[in-house]
Amino acid sequence: MLSNMNEEQETIRAAVRRFAEAEIAPISEKLWEEQLFPYEIWKKVCALGFTGLPYPEEYGGGGGSWISFAIVLEELARIDCAVANSIMANSTVASLITNFGTSAQKEQHLRPILDGRKIGCIGLTEPNAGSDAAGVQTRAVETQDGWLVNGSKIFISNSGNDVTGPVVIAAVTGRKPDGRNEISNLIMPHGTPGFTYGGKLKKIGWRASSTHGLFFEDCLLPRENLLGERGAGLRQTLATINTGRILIGSMALGILQGSLDRSVAYMKERNAFGKPIASFQALQFKIADMATHAHAARLMLYHAAELKERGMPFDQEASMAKLFATEKAMEAAHQAIQIHGGYGIMSEYAVSRAFGDAKVLEIVEGTSEIQRMIISRQLLA
Repeated sequence: MLSNMNEEQETIRAAVRRFAEAEIAPISEKLWEEQLFPYEIWKKVCALGFTGLPYPEEYGGGGGSWISFAIVLEELARIDCAVANSIMANSTVASLITNFGTSAQKEQHLRPILDGRKIGCIGLTEPNAGSDAAGVQTRAVETQDGWLVNGSKIFISNSGNDVTGPVVIAAVTGRKPDGRNEISNLIMPHGTPGFTYGGKLKKIGWRASSTHGLFFEDCLLPRENLLGERGAGLRQTLATINTGRILIGSMALGILQGSLDRSVAYMKERNAFGKPIASFQALQFKIADMATHAHAARLMLYHAAELKERGMPFDQEASMAKLFATEKAMEAAHQAIQIHGGYGIMSEYAVSRAFGDAKVLEIVEGTSEIQRMIISRQLLA
């Protein structure tokens, strides 16, 4: 049962909203047009404690709740989804190191990505291993000197910028008795010899989120850079992705709410045929649908986050919330452009930028098709 938002969570919402409107909104168009990673925003977000909100205080986190963190991402994405994604992608690395790392790994790699000195990225996707995560081909061979890594990754958020820090990569480290690949996670520090980046990838959305391919040529990592148990890489990552689906859904909710807010404001100020377009029933129905979907998505997402807080199973709920929120965000972004007419297709208008951002959300952390597979399998199990 979803609890009511407490005073602390409402305070967090108000604080993040003020920050996003004052600090991010004025530069959002520039970030989009020039595809700039928002270094100064990243540092400010970390300084305010938003990035480390749900992580242990002993390593610089806030010891807060996942519902509160979902609210942070929702409010940031309401203004600029690319900024929210830099925090979300960083959180995947923070969760992996928090849940499976040693004390030394947490001190060396977790603390800097919570206080803003570095930003983490997760290296799972490869040219031939997207939804099929078990198809990873990057290899790490154990030698007397450590792990020798060769391979590549693609579509990696937070990569290739001035504060990129640890990259947690999935690599084949051997064979299981049944013949399947043994996949492990390793921590690859920025600057490791043989570790290079491809060119910046140009996307239809999340344009301020730096995205590159990664290449590993005889990269030698110390043995202690193995994250958690050898061979447990996929299990670790998939468990973390379930949380990521709540967070991606929260970003979608931000786009949904932002599309609604902008549409309502525009309908009140725009006149056509001698009267405000807010008086047209066809447009009234569009915002009614947006508001209904935002309310439903919020309940679903917060419920999944609350289940996680309680240590209860939440896989199906996370997939349902991610599926619903992302598809309704795409629908709302589309309708917001319809409401804005010709202005809606101009990139200086936030509704235009939100359209591209919304599309990305239907792909990452498992496509809509993957979410439907997960939900139906659980129903039929």
